[in-house]
Amino acid sequence: MNAGLESSTAHPAPDVRARLRKASAAAVSTVARHFALDRQLGFWMREVHPAWSLTELYARVVDVVQETHDVKSFVLEPNRRWPGHRAGQFVMVEVEIAGVRMERCYSLSSAPGNPRIAITVKRVGGGRVSSWLHDHVRPGHVLRLGRPAGNFVLPAPAPRKLLLLSGGSGVTPVMSILRDLVSRDAVHDVVFVHAARSARDVIFGNELEQLARRHPGLRLAIFLDDALSFSGPLDRMKLQASVPDLAERETFLCGPQGMMDALSPIWSEAGIVDRLKIERFLPKYALEPAETSVPATVELKLLRAGRSVVADGRGTLLEQLERAGEKPVYGCRMGICNTCRCRKSAGVVEDIVTGAVSTAGDEDIRLCTSRARTDLELVV
Repeated sequence: MNAGLESSTAHPAPDVRARLRKASAAAVSTVARHFALDRQLGFWMREVHPAWSLTELYARVVDVVQETHDVKSFVLEPNRRWPGHRAGQFVMVEVEIAGVRMERCYSLSSAPGNPRIAITVKRVGGGRVSSWLHDHVRPGHVLRLGRPAGNFVLPAPAPRKLLLLSGGSGVTPVMSILRDLVSRDAVHDVVFVHAARSARDVIFGNELEQLARRHPGLRLAIFLDDALSFSGPLDRMKLQASVPDLAERETFLCGPQGMMDALSPIWSEAGIVDRLKIERFLPKYALEPAETSVPATVELKLLRAGRSVVADGRGTLLEQLERAGEKPVYGCRMGICNTCRCRKSAGVVEDIVTGAVSTAGDEDIRLCTSRARTDLELVV
């Protein structure tokens, strides 16, 4: 009796097996049909309008503005997947160059709440993506975007006394904040200090001057490195002389690393570092030499690819893999977007943003902010 029960349980009757196979086939067919229909619908939607998509975030370029000799603003019209942004945030932009998809993060220079957004891009010497955007992108071009991110944003409610402090292309997120204040009629007591190499390098210069004339609550101060300029380069003494009530203001600072390193001690020495918010385009460690404790060479076992590479110990894992001829996916290269996140199965890494050293196995790390302390096993 027991044997008969076991037999009937383990082996369904032929008609039952047939019905199960038919039901499974129908389910697979339904899923496949829906998948195919979604892909076909997405294809035809993009044929009608290149930025339309059911699932992806795309934006059509509607205008390209030459801001300075080496800076352009790209005005974009995103599709309905755009969630909106806060002033001061950045967005990831994906482009395809010579058949290779590449991603970079750019600050949004536009105020939130508009159907169109803008990124402002400085052409960087040797920069593949910035140069490609400058040379190839025209109105009508479609770019794939990530979701807006970043915490370089005003608190709510906005502080009554503000210092917006920028240098070079660091003006981009700061300008977004100012434009947002203007759109909300909230320019009550704002000092905008900007440093540039010369008059022709002042991004948004004309607009800033016009805004200062129209808004009594906005005071503008421009400092130029050019030897012929009246102001001269910005330094600590000039900043404190220009903004004598600096300690009373909430400050948003973005600019070249050297400028931020020179000015930020003002707040720490005065014990008011909580009034300073900084946005870095490159992490501080990118300019620092590798520590002596880092080995001269490391072996990186790439478990998914089934191969190993020997890399020198300089720089981040992302840089090491690239020097070894690998092409790991990445985005911001500064530890924000998590595009380069991967699993470390074994080995010791140092987080060069926080300085923390981790010996744990089976943990997620970011290639762009991790440095090998020993040989590693990576799921890459």
